[in-house]
Formats: sequence, structure tokens, C-alpha cells
Amino acid sequence: MSVPERIADVITSHSRLVLVVLLVTTALVGAGMPMVDDDSSLDQFESESDEAQALERIDGNFTSDQQENTTSVQMITRGDRTDENVLTKESLLASLEFQQELRNNESINETLVNDNPITGVENLVAVTAITDERVAELENRSADLEARSAELNETTARLEEGLNETVALQRERDQIEATYNESDPEYQQRPSDEDFAAVVENATRGLDDEQAAEYEEYVGQLREIESQLFEIEREAADPASVPEYQELQQQREDVYAGATMGVLETEYEQLEADSEQLEADWAALEEDDGQPSLDDQIEALEDLDGEAFNDTVERTLSDGDDGENFAIGLMPSEYEPGSTEADARMTSITQSTAGADAAGAEEMGAIDDRTVESQLEIRDLANAHDGDYVVFGGGIVTDEIDRSMGDSLAIVGPLAMLFVVVALLVAYRDLLDIILGVVGIVVVLVWTFGFMGWAGIAFNQMFVAVPVLLIGLSIDYAIHVFMRHREQRESAGTADANADGVRGSMTIALAGVGVALVWVTATTVIGFLSNLVSPIGPIREFGIVSSVGIVAALIVFGALIPAAKVEIDEFLEGRGYDRRKRAFGTGGGRFSELLTVGSTAARKLPAILLVLVLVLSAGGVYGATQVDTSFEQEDFLAEDPPAWTERLPGGLSPGEYQAKADMEFVNQHFQRADSQAQILVEGEIDDPAALERIDAARDDAADSKVAYQLATGEADVQDPLSTMERVAAQNESFNESFEAADTDDDGVPDGNVTDLYDQLFEVDEDAAGQVLSRTDGGGEGGEGGYEYDAARLVIGVQGDASAGDTTDEMRDIAGAIEDGADVTAVATGDPIVSYIVEQDLLDTVLESLLITLVAVFAFLTVAYWLTGNSASLGIVTLLPVAFSVSWILGTMYLIGMPFNVLTGMITSLTIGLGVAYSIHVSARYSLELERQGNVWSALRTTVTGTGGALLGSAATTVGGFGTLAFAILPALQQFGIITALTITYAFLASVVVLPSLLVLWTRYLGPDVSFDPSGAGGPAPAASDGGTPTDEPRTGGNDSGGDDE
Repeated sequence: MSVPERIADVITSHSRLVLVVLLVTTALVGAGMPMVDDDSSLDQFESESDEAQALERIDGNFTSDQQENTTSVQMITRGDRTDENVLTKESLLASLEFQQELRNNESINETLVNDNPITGVENLVAVTAITDERVAELENRSADLEARSAELNETTARLEEGLNETVALQRERDQIEATYNESDPEYQQRPSDEDFAAVVENATRGLDDEQAAEYEEYVGQLREIESQLFEIEREAADPASVPEYQELQQQREDVYAGATMGVLETEYEQLEADSEQLEADWAALEEDDGQPSLDDQIEALEDLDGEAFNDTVERTLSDGDDGENFAIGLMPSEYEPGSTEADARMTSITQSTAGADAAGAEEMGAIDDRTVESQLEIRDLANAHDGDYVVFGGGIVTDEIDRSMGDSLAIVGPLAMLFVVVALLVAYRDLLDIILGVVGIVVVLVWTFGFMGWAGIAFNQMFVAVPVLLIGLSIDYAIHVFMRHREQRESAGTADANADGVRGSMTIALAGVGVALVWVTATTVIGFLSNLVSPIGPIREFGIVSSVGIVAALIVFGALIPAAKVEIDEFLEGRGYDRRKRAFGTGGGRFSELLTVGSTAARKLPAILLVLVLVLSAGGVYGATQVDTSFEQEDFLAEDPPAWTERLPGGLSPGEYQAKADMEFVNQHFQRADSQAQILVEGEIDDPAALERIDAARDDAADSKVAYQLATGEADVQDPLSTMERVAAQNESFNESFEAADTDDDGVPDGNVTDLYDQLFEVDEDAAGQVLSRTDGGGEGGEGGYEYDAARLVIGVQGDASAGDTTDEMRDIAGAIEDGADVTAVATGDPIVSYIVEQDLLDTVLESLLITLVAVFAFLTVAYWLTGNSASLGIVTLLPVAFSVSWILGTMYLIGMPFNVLTGMITSLTIGLGVAYSIHVSARYSLELERQGNVWSALRTTVTGTGGALLGSAATTVGGFGTLAFAILPALQQFGIITALTITYAFLASVVVLPSLLVLWTRYLGPDVSFDPSGAGGPAPAASDGGTPTDEPRTGGNDSGGDDE
């Protein structure tokens, strides 16, 4: 007894033990299913490339506190549907009121960052209006202070003039009194007290009574001092040398100060305090980068009249003196700067993703549920609000990808299940066998997903292919086992008495088909394990999980289901139910005739058929070299569902999908938040030569065909030089340092670069930290300073620019930076990393295809040789698979279907299913050829017996997974279509092309058998017994093959 026969005997003889062991195993493995997580993020497909690692370093070294753990939403106000101008006062006020609605929504507001979470043109125009108002107020205060200062100076001057007059009058009076007697007329003309009073009255006009009295007191003191000075001058020859005289002069100076500044002290103090406050208010206005409250913004816009409003809009949206204006970045690329009319404008909403529930999601590159829900609420509120809004963000994209997968499966799931059941009903014509087949499929899936749970492998977009593969293989395994069992029961008793009965027939059927199933499993596992060469983690996991599932399918349909069928059939037949059924495709009829097309072509025109196949395959190979390898986020975004889906029952009807159309609109008119290329420059970046190369690089970036052009016509490039230029335009001190460092006046600092960087961080640390990376230089006492080790350029790219073009352009720019400077430069960013993933995916496809073909060829060659057949039969068996691979890749080119994370796996599916079909045909043919000894009768038995099973398997799988064409998710649609074509090609290659190859192999390399055409006509008995010889004489193939043509 051979090994296959002994294994088959154990399964059927100890069927109850087999059932118990495998069911317990199913329960244990299935316990891992609840542990399976899902991950729809495209970031997981990033490999450990230099570009990906550079992007990680950028995220770690250049992200400021304000931008760390944040995501943004682009909310665009459109006027194109109603032909409205979105820059009117009414439109801007409506947007500000909508912002209030967003802030009043608790679930949205709690996700917003603290500083300036919402910034739009409406805010900037309102801020300009408020700033204008504050500037006007400060200017008025400044003018008032100047007037008060002038008035105070005038008063001071008048008071001082009064003192001077008092001194003159007192000196005249003292002179007269010293010269004349009281009786002299001149004495009577001396200045009187009334004259002094008149001077005081004139000097103190405008002062209050207290100030006037104080001034009058000072005047009295001044008169006394002046009289004393006069007396000393009369008596002393040198009055200045008299100490008393000196003291009196000092007292006179003090009186002057007291009578002017002292009298006006309160006014001078208030003037100084008001001046200091005005200076502080000016400084606060210049440094203030926050937003006033929304109420203040609304009030400011409402207070503007028509002309003032238009002037404010024009100034807000005009080119800045330094060529930079943040507001311009919120306008569409076709906007004319300074215009008061536009059909679209953007508002940026920044959300925080930090939090306990977000941590795990962020590590995997996904967006947490809280952020997703808040972005959906923003979109819902926008849709319900007056006006036409486009709301686009990562959370919305994530939701639509996940929802479209769910909606797609909700639609195609019932359709696929219905088709599979109907097809199995046609093939089996037995409800019990259908139930066993479906139960077996479920068990295989339980084993597979249970393994994923225990292994900690998350479900992603690629794993949609796993159920497709396993259901297809399970149906294939089930049909072959069931059909071989039925064939054996029909022929029971004609060759082996032990075959009479359920267990005996199943034993012989498993022994006959088991080898083929093991070979199919081994070759398919080899095909999928070839994905382990991929640098992309999910592809490696896909290969492992698929291989585990394939092995599970062999165990379930090679042991569990046969054991269950034996027990059930024996139980029913023991109670009088006949469980014998005819195998599909046997016994004549329409299907039998259809299946003989391949054997007929092999008998009449094998060479012509193969020439046509080779020509077709050559065309497929050419098409394979032209298949698009793009890897775009749009591939996973659903379009608006077709109208027929609206008539589906509530549970099946899909929702609305806007993200794809919105993304296209954003790409066309604005810069997407995630469409940025970056160049990481590392090394001695404080070397003037490095700055020279960066300056040249930003010019090259601005001229790049993929760079996004702002409404100003300038490219959106951020780098150390542009940052320093912007800060210099706003800070006079830094501007002086910047100009001083540029000794040759070429706009690029060539001296004291390190000091200039230090000052840049002091003036605007956040802006500097976006383009420069520094580390503490250490040193004793903390005086080591900072070492600058990296800089980056951020280049805005067009949203619809291809990743390949972006990568090529940025790599050229990075290469130019390295020339002539002691630095390294790496082009990176999301578009470039995505392109690397595309190339890794293509490399994986090619490498795994080559490895699979070589490994499967080696396996089949050795396997056929060990089982007594020619090793060359392995090559013959594999050739149809190679043909079908070229056909499917050529078809992808013809219908314009690109490689992505799902369709890129199609070569694995093609080889996996194609090898299965080919092995079944080759193994059956070898068996029948040994049994019957005639090429044509063996071939006919093969294509009607095994071919019938293959037709049932292929039709069921094609129809079931062809229903994915009705999916909402485009990637699933593509996968469904290409999978259906793959299975069709694999089936046609095995039953149409392979028979001709087998005939030619038999003629030139195979055993010595008969080519008598008389054996081509009638049916032949089953060969499930492993090859029971007939009584027909066998003649040499080379002697009797003349009539086969």
C-alpha cells in the first residue's frame, strides 16, 4: 500500500477521531479571530528606504510644538455653483458665523489646537480691519500725545518767560531803590507789585488755582533771591567768589525748575506714562500673531462700508513687499492678487491628534476615531450650511475608504454567496455536499484569521485578496474530492470490491486525488512565500497568511470534510438514502462536449494552437512592460455610487462619497496639505558654500514643472534663506545682521552664518526650527554653543503631479546641492516615499514571479521524477501558467488597470490558481494514460472528468468574485475584474492549451503509448483507483500516431 493510500485509509477508517481532533483545533485556532485588528493606512506600505528614513528624521527634528501631533482640514468656500463672488462682505461674514458654529460644537472644538486653530481669508480680512482700527487708534493717540507735549512745552516756555520777566522787573526795582530816594520821581516809577502780579497772571493762564498759587509762591522766592544777589553784587568786587552768592544762584535754578517742571509735574508724568503705554501698544501690535475673538472679527467687518471693505480685501490679498503673503496661499492658483473678486477661497482648520486614544493610531500612520468623527461633523455642518463648501481632510479620506470597503462587501457579499451557492448547486446537485463545501470554506477562513490574530497581523487592503484566494482554492479542493468520490462510487465493484461502499470509495478517491492536492498546495505555498523577498511588510505578511490558509484548505478538504462526508453518507445510506451522484462533466451532454474542445484541438491542430498561444503570450509580455505602477490615494477613494444602488434595500444601500471629487477640485485649484516634497540636507550647513547651493536649489525648485505655483506666480518653497529673508523683513535688528553677513551683496550670507542662525532662533524660534536642526554643542559651563547639522527645503508640489516626475525632479535638485558643498542631500516627502513603494511593489512582483516560476518548476520536476514520470512533465505543466501570467498582465495594460496593493498581487493569484488547475490536469492525464494506454481516451477522460471539476470550480470562483465589479471601492472593483479574468485564463490554459502540450510531450518525451484515434470517441471509466490497468493492448506511440493529425 502506497503512502497516499495509507493516509487516506487512516482518514476514512478513523473518521470520528479525525473530526474531533480537527474541530478542537478549529476552536483553538479560531479563538485568535477577535484579536485581528485592521489598518487601512497607506503608510504601512512604506519600506525602510533612505527616503523613508530621511522623512522620519525630518519628522523628529523639524516638527515644532505647534505642528506636532496635528492634522489639518481644508475647507473651501466655492461660488462657482451659484456664480457668486466669495470675497463679498456677506460671504466673509457667513464664513465667520460658520466658524462660530464649529467652535460651539463641543466634539469639534475639543479637537482643535489652542493657537489659531481656524484661519481663513475671512479671518485675515477681519484681522486687517481690526489692525487698521488699532493702528488708527494708536496714531490718534500718538497725535494727541504730540499735541499735549507741544502744549506742555508751550506752557513751560511761558512759565519760564514769566520768571525771566520777574527777574528783570526785580532787578530794575532793586536798582531804582538803591539809586534814588523815596521822594524822587524816578523812585515812584519803579516796578510795582501790580506789575509782578500781571506777569504771574499772564504766565499762569490755563493753570488751575493750585498750580497758579504754587507758581506765585515760586515767583516770590525768586524775587527775594534776586534781591539778595543784587546786594552781594553791589558790595563784593567779585560776587562769584562769595559762597553765599553761589548758593543763591543754585537756589534760583531750583526755583526755575520748581516753577516750570515742578508746577507741571503731574502733566509731565502723565505724558510720559501715556507715551510709554503707546510704545508698548505699538510693540504689542507688531508682535501679536494671534486672532481677535470671532465676535470682534464679525463686528469689525460689519463696521466697514463698501469702499473701506474693498480696500481692506485688496490690501489683505495683495503681494507683500517681500513677495510673501500668507493670505495668497489660501486663494486658488488662478486668483489675481489684489482682486476683490474670486470664485473660491480656503480656510485651514488645524486639529490636535494627541491623546491616549490616538497614540496607537498615530504609530501606525492612521488617524484616530475622534479626529475622523470630528471631520465628518465639520463636513455635515458645512453641507447643511448656506453656501457651497468643500471639506477635505485625512479623517474624511480614512472614513470613505473604510466605509466603501464595508458598503462594497455589503453589496457584493450576498451576490457572491448567491452565485457560489447556485453554481455549486448546478455542479453538486446535492444540498448536503453544498453545505459541507460551505462549512469547509468557513473553517478554512476561521483557521486563517485565527492565525492572524495569534500572530498579531493586522487586516489591511491587501488581505481582501486572501478570502478570494482561499475560497477559490477551497472550492477547487472540494469539487475534486467530491467529484472523484462520485466517479469512484459510480464505477465501484468493476475493479476493486473494496471500493463498494462510502468509506472504500472515499479511500480510493483521496488516494487518487490526494497527491495532486498536495502538489497544488506545495506549489501554491511556494508562490506566495516568494513574497518574503519584498521590502514591504504587509506584502510579506500577505504571503505568510496566504500560505497558512492554503495549508489549512488542504487539511480541511483533505481530512475534515472527507471524514464528515463519510460519517454523514454512511449514516444516511444506513437508513435507506442512496447517496450516489453523477460527477459533473461526465456521462455525456452539453458540458462534456464543451470540455472536449481542448482534447479535439490537441488531436487535430496542436501546433497551430500553440503558435497562436505563443503570439498571444508575446503580446502579453509586451503589455506587461507597459502596465502603470502608480500608487495613488485616489485608487482607494470611491466615486459617487451608481443610481441603481439607490434602489437597494436600506441595509445594502451605500452612503454618499465626496472625497474623490473634492480631492480632484483641491488638486486643480489649491495646494493639498499633504502635497509637499522635501529635501533633507545634512552636514556642515553653516558653511557659506552650503547656503549657496541651497539658494541655487530653491531657484531650481521654483522652475520645476511639478512645483505648485501660488496665485502670485511664485513657487511655494520654504528653506533657511527664505525664512531669514522673511524674518529680516519683519525685524530690523535681524535685517542689519543679515545684510552685514552678506558681504558680496548677492542675497546669500557668506560670513558669520552660525551667529546668524543663532540670532534667527532668538528672533523667531518656531520659524527657524522648521528649516534648521541644531544640537547643543556642549562644552564646559554650557558655553559650547549650538551645532547646526541639518536643514530642509519644503517644496509645494501640484496635487496631480505624478510621483515619478516629482521624484525625478527632486532627486536632480538634491544632487545639485551635494555638488560643491560638504553636505548630503536626500529628496523625500510623501509623494517620493509613495513612489518608492510603487517601485518596491513592482520589484516584488517581478522577483516573486521569477522565484515562484523557478521554485515551482524545480518542485514539479523533482515530484514527477520521484513518482515515476518524466521530469520534463513539470515544465509542460508549468507552461500554461506562464502563458496565463502574460495574458493577465497584457489585459491589465489593455484595459488601463494599474498595479496597486491589490492588483499587484495578481501574479501570485495567477500562479497559485493556475498551477492548481494544471497539476490536476497533468496528474489525471498521467493516471489515465497509465491506466488506458491510449492518448486520446486518456485525454478525453481527463478533460471531461477533471476538466468538469475544474469548470465547476472556475465558474463558481469567477462568478463569485466577479461580483466585486459591483463594489463601491475602485480597488475592489479592479481586483474583482482582474481576479475573474485570472481564473478564466488559468482554466482555459489548463483545459485548452495544456492538452496540446501533453500530446506533444507524450509524442516526443513521454511513455510509449497508443495514438490510435479510435480511442478519442467514447467515454472511459474513472481512474480514481490510482490506475487499474485495462485488458486493452498498449502499442507504441511512435508506431500508431500517424492518424492523430
